Amino acid sequence: MLKQKFLQKGQQKLSPQQIKLMKLVQLSTLDFEQRVKQELEENPALEEIEEEPSSIEESDTSVIDFDLPEQEDKSIDISEINIDEYLSDDEILDFKNNNKNNHNEEKYIPIVSGISFQEYLKSQLHTFRLNQEDLLIADFILGNIDEDGYIRRKITAIVDDILLILGIPVTAEKVEKLLVNYIQKLEPIGIGARNLQECLFIQLENKKKYTRCKLSKKDNKKQFRIFYKKNYKKLQNKLGTTKNDLRKAIYQIEKLNPKPGKIYSGNPRNLDHLIPDFTICISDGKLELSLNHRNTPEIKVSSLYLDMLKSYKSSKERNMKKNENTILFLKQKIDSAKWFVDAIKQRQNTLMLTMNAIMDYQKEYFFTGDPYKIKPMILKNISQKIGVGISTVSRVANSKYVNTPYGTFLIKSFFSEKMINEEGIEISSIEIKKLLGESIAKENKRRPLTDEKLSKILKKKGYLVARRTVAKYRDQMQIPVARMRKIL
Repeated sequence: MLKQKFLQKGQQKLSPQQIKLMKLVQLSTLDFEQRVKQELEENPALEEIEEEPSSIEESDTSVIDFDLPEQEDKSIDISEINIDEYLSDDEILDFKNNNKNNHNEEKYIPIVSGISFQEYLKSQLHTFRLNQEDLLIADFILGNIDEDGYIRRKITAIVDDILLILGIPVTAEKVEKLLVNYIQKLEPIGIGARNLQECLFIQLENKKKYTRCKLSKKDNKKQFRIFYKKNYKKLQNKLGTTKNDLRKAIYQIEKLNPKPGKIYSGNPRNLDHLIPDFTICISDGKLELSLNHRNTPEIKVSSLYLDMLKSYKSSKERNMKKNENTILFLKQKIDSAKWFVDAIKQRQNTLMLTMNAIMDYQKEYFFTGDPYKIKPMILKNISQKIGVGISTVSRVANSKYVNTPYGTFLIKSFFSEKMINEEGIEISSIEIKKLLGESIAKENKRRPLTDEKLSKILKKKGYLVARRTVAKYRDQMQIPVARMRKIL
């Protein structure tokens, strides 16, 4: 039987402007600079401030107000526009970088450039004497090499693509021949391999002298899997070799590069510079925090557009219909410009407020640099402290870096879980990871410590950590299991 009833339910929805603001907060310093430059190009009502910034008072970072002025819909009555509001509103018409000590610093960070990895390989390939058709096919094969230097696609799939895209009928045997005889001869050695096994053997064959130890290319995949899993005793029995010879072969293999594409210095992926978003320094026994925006253009609402509105004010009554489209255009662009300038201030306010709270929470660490001084801290702790949403704190922590006297760190790395030791004192999971790393560094590599043994070692030191928790922390530290840490 159907029944009717009243139900009251609250919902929270973000406006498009609030979503845009959250995206600005999430951007790194370099991406934010590009975003400001993009807005300058797209909105003619914004212009860059050319003169030197004057000293201004620091902005108040105690309150964050996300109720930004929304951009109104295009269908608006011209009679409702109050031009005086645009001409008298001076408080959000410009944005200047508030850096007191940056006047003598260089304004721009040098950018390194270079040719791409594919162009580097192609320049080598074109030194071979190949006919036009083979060169086209070889260039196409190069395009399938990933950033690690591998070709992870099947030869038959490449053959089909060559026919479809280049219109050249080719056999799998010819593609294989070009791959093995030419592409796999390029620098760095190991390029063009289909798997790790082939990559290692290409590098071994290129060496003039090395210990073969019966571990040749003729060995089947099963034996290579035994080697990869470091089951040395079983491998020694399979190959019928001595432990000393096997140790020499392993020593040679360990010097090889499993990802040859990563070593190419001209790859733009390897040219990225880590630009910290914040800087924390100690001055006169106090922690000082600054936001890095020295390359961000200082912007303001264009005075030309404001003057145009002023001139249209006097002729508004006489030429209402004639100037309607122009006034609407000016209003939309100025609204967008004012919102963007205010959004930048809101972003700076949010970042400084959040990082100030984190710095204050972890002040013992920032004064000493001792990882054991890092307190347990979760997103909720900072969120409640400054009165913003957890998602806002997460956006700041996950994508921003801070430069400290002890190095540059991802802000997220200062967040950790809370644990209780035998004395009932709260400790950070970062402290547990530090102890795990030290124990693994001191272990006998011929008999590495298992997760169970590591758990017992921590227990002796007063930290009650289960084996599963040890395994979780070890994975987070990207440390392999005991079997994979074993040496012969």
